[in-house]
Amino acid sequence: MKKSLLVFAFSPFLIYAQEAPKLTDEMAVKLSDKPLHCINQEYPNKTAHIINNEKEVSLSPKDLHPSFYGCFDWHSSVHGHWMLVRLLKTKPGLSNAKDIESILDHSFRKENLQSEADYFTQYQLTTTFERTYGWAWLLKLDEELTTWNHPKAKIWHQNLKPLTDQILKSWKTYLPKQTYPNRTGVHPNTAFAMGFAIDWARANKDKDFENQLIEKAKYFYLNDQKTPAYLEPDGSDFFSPSLEIADLMRRVLPQKEYIKWLNGFYEKRSLENIEKIPVVSDLSDYQTVHLVGLSFSKAWCMKGIAKSLPDNHPLKKNFQQTADKFLANGLPLLFQGNYGGDHWLASFAVYALED
Repeated sequence: MKKSLLVFAFSPFLIYAQEAPKLTDEMAVKLSDKPLHCINQEYPNKTAHIINNEKEVSLSPKDLHPSFYGCFDWHSSVHGHWMLVRLLKTKPGLSNAKDIESILDHSFRKENLQSEADYFTQYQLTTTFERTYGWAWLLKLDEELTTWNHPKAKIWHQNLKPLTDQILKSWKTYLPKQTYPNRTGVHPNTAFAMGFAIDWARANKDKDFENQLIEKAKYFYLNDQKTPAYLEPDGSDFFSPSLEIADLMRRVLPQKEYIKWLNGFYEKRSLENIEKIPVVSDLSDYQTVHLVGLSFSKAWCMKGIAKSLPDNHPLKKNFQQTADKFLANGLPLLFQGNYGGDHWLASFAVYALED
């Protein structure tokens, strides 16, 4: 008998689903409740603002970021907004669609987003703020609005433009100076961010930015061989460094070149290791819970890689099946934790559930 997604979403002992997890309307509503409840929740908050003088000591998260102050940190708020836009765009008939629209109307106020843009020039030492993880999610949010032919989306997109332009300016300034990639399993991971940036550049027909990203990706990763993925993960990873690179390079290389590169990138022991389900020993720990997100990011990378491979490639079916296992493992855990996971994991789940 087939089990529905709803069943394993609340069953902590179910590791593998009998069918591929799907983003049903019912699941979408349950996931959307996470950002709906935290976008306007200012505390607890992990600010990344560098205080330059005594006048800035008293600034609250909302003072600094009138649109993206909730969900514990700026980047989680941004990708929480992306998730709500994505759900409203693809599932307009959700029972809480009006609530989602109301939240987005408030966050995407023109004056608030102008203040978000001004933050990057109003204060000292903001050139590194959210570089490049938060930048990547902001471009993903803008990409979602760019590709949505809806009256509200056009308004929100236009209001977001000053911030998007500022992020783009910062990235184009930084990219030529970035000598080395960050090969980490957490926020500074370069390959993840560049993948999202390429997606944005293609959606917005920014050919110069796209070409800069492609050339830098080749400079960073084209000669990578026998990646030591057998050492993954670190204790608080929510990215697989190797899979993020492979997911980026499938955007960069023609299929034949990509297959040759991929075949040299992974050895058997590394492939066997990255297919292992992460062990999450403490869902209440704000760092350890990152490993739940690792299941989701591995799933979306494996899905993307599998789509780029021909039918006869041995990794195609293997990655498709393994991605479903990661999703089936991560979804129940998402609903069992605390605010350490609630403020961000739903976005990762929604992105991973995309076909």
